[in-house]
Amino acid sequence: MYAVVKTGGKQIRVEPGARVRVEQLPGDVGSSIELDQVLLVGGGDALQIGTPMVEGARVSGTITAQGRHPKIRVFKMKRRKGYRRLQGHRQAYTEIQVDSIDA
Repeated sequence: MYAVVKTGGKQIRVEPGARVRVEQLPGDVGSSIELDQVLLVGGGDALQIGTPMVEGARVSGTITAQGRHPKIRVFKMKRRKGYRRLQGHRQAYTEIQVDSIDA
């Protein structure tokens, strides 16, 4: 069984037992979390597609890590003008261990 959930402005396919990194969500490591914006639930012959969400479906999981991705350097330059800008960015994430999908 699998599901497509919407979180952090992105759509992510999840399965029970999978670890996924999503945009940062509030919560401590080890606490449980429920994602209720389920767009699609599938598995075997059955396929439920929401309009826009599947009614009564939810994905339960456990927060395994709160962290930040590696640094990305943004460098801008205009040749022969002496214009240079260097900026760094690290995106925060939450890692979730998917426990179950309830449809």
